Amino acid sequence: MQARSLIDETLRLKRERKAIILAHNYQAPEIQDVADFVGDSLELSIKAMEADAKLIVFCGVDFMAEQAAVINESAEVLHPDPSARCPMAAMIGIDDVRKARKLFPKAPVVIYVNSPAVVKAEADYVVTSANAADVVKAIESDVVIFGPDRHLTEHVAEKTGKIVIPVPPNSHCPVHVMFKAEEIKVLKPLYSDAVLIAHPECPAEVRSLASFVGSTSQMVGFVNSCGYKRVIVGTEVGIIHRLAKENPDKVFIPASTSAICIDMKKITLEKVYTSLRNRVYRVEVPKKIAEKVKRAIENSFRVLGREPSWSKR
Repeated sequence: MQARSLIDETLRLKRERKAIILAHNYQAPEIQDVADFVGDSLELSIKAMEADAKLIVFCGVDFMAEQAAVINESAEVLHPDPSARCPMAAMIGIDDVRKARKLFPKAPVVIYVNSPAVVKAEADYVVTSANAADVVKAIESDVVIFGPDRHLTEHVAEKTGKIVIPVPPNSHCPVHVMFKAEEIKVLKPLYSDAVLIAHPECPAEVRSLASFVGSTSQMVGFVNSCGYKRVIVGTEVGIIHRLAKENPDKVFIPASTSAICIDMKKITLEKVYTSLRNRVYRVEVPKKIAEKVKRAIENSFRVLGREPSWSKR
């Protein structure tokens, strides 16, 4: 099927099935362009719930589709390619969390959304890169267990002044560790009028060079409101498509052209079409696990003085 026909057929099926397509900021441009919403994982799940979606096609990696299934209990969630898995999420297991609890029995467990549902079910709080520091700061404990991603753990410790214990110690995002401070130091003088933005999963030496450090959704917000006309982007290159669409008057320079998440790019337009046509592949999270995860997410909302959107329904 030719590209134009594939787009038209995908949009037709979406309308026919009354479905919503969600695409993460790192998805390929053609996926973002057919999506109803583009954003980060939790943001997308909440968008779908607010829209009362009954069929959701989640274009992202495995934990994101799981998250949507947890939050949207009444919806059928489809993942176009179950082999699209987050390498960092695979670095943490239930045993890692339980061992940490034994070592630090009084410390609350904060689990990053980039992890499997069974691991989130072990948590006291579940956070995103956008709210991790705020949640940890609001928790009444000077010591916190946090995982996965040691770089985000460092960032949270820097922002809160608390002792934040990484679990497991060396977990990381294979894409964000591609950014090297020495390369950025060479790049910055070439674009002396540009601002560097970086994801908190980047190593500390990269974060220290950035004028803004934040999640993908926070990056979009910063770029949309800032006065800079050129931006060096320190995260997965897929976000540049959205940034350029929303800011056609600005120029975006990848801090590393190698910063490509292979798993994110496994989702293709043809797979999205097939997922809609054949209603594959359905994502299901056991009810007991889903309830525990949801409770941990609700704890994060409430420690910030907010109510999750689903509690208002």
